Amino acid sequence: MWEYEYSVETTAAPDTLWRHWSDMAAWPRWNDGIEKIEIDGPFAVGTGFTMTPPGDDPIRMRITEIVRGELFVDEMDAGDFVVRTVHRLERPQEGRTRVVYRTEITGPAADQVGPELGPAITADFPEVVAALVKLAEG
Repeated sequence: MWEYEYSVETTAAPDTLWRHWSDMAAWPRWNDGIEKIEIDGPFAVGTGFTMTPPGDDPIRMRITEIVRGELFVDEMDAGDFVVRTVHRLERPQEGRTRVVYRTEITGPAADQVGPELGPAITADFPEVVAALVKLAEG
């Protein structure tokens, strides 16, 4: 297994952050790691979507878990490994929200692909979370 977690605290309200997360069609407006996104349905468990990073091939994913206002999980299943990213909101203290992005790569090939693929996937987490927080605070 390979794993990485990044988090930032903000004064932005969880419902404001959640509103931006649940509006998948708008992700490319604030997430520079997404050139294009195609969504197969509503923001709900089981909905599939295809994200295209700038200059890269499209990546097929699906939402596997949602706890409204708290977290959602998306997964990319490559057969011999699965990339799972948890997007979570925590309340460490009154008036503060912690935005957490956590990626785990599991499966039989995780030990081989994780050290190369994991850092490539998570390299922009600081910029993505900063952009989300700036939008939510604005």
